[in-house]
Amino acid sequence: MMKFELGLEKPDPRRALYSALTIAIAYVLGGMVPLIPYMLIPRATDAVLASGAVTLVALLIFGYAKGYFTGNKPVKSALQTACIGAIASAAAFGMAKAVA
Repeated sequence: MMKFELGLEKPDPRRALYSALTIAIAYVLGGMVPLIPYMLIPRATDAVLASGAVTLVALLIFGYAKGYFTGNKPVKSALQTACIGAIASAAAFGMAKAVA
């Protein structure tokens, strides 16, 4: 199915550790993006706005790169990625507000 339907090759088991480390490092670095404003801005209200702006810009950049490298329309991909990220963020914020 991977080869015929998706055009993917079977992964090389010898690369499993390398792939896992790559994913882990990318996850940590990506998770740091919204946290950096909190480390640099002393007022939490200002840091929240800066975090949202920095995260939105990062989503636009990553979405554009995804579209560019996958052969899709980069601008459309950037906007889709940013919109999905904004919706996910709003849902998480709303759930936290409901619980708190």
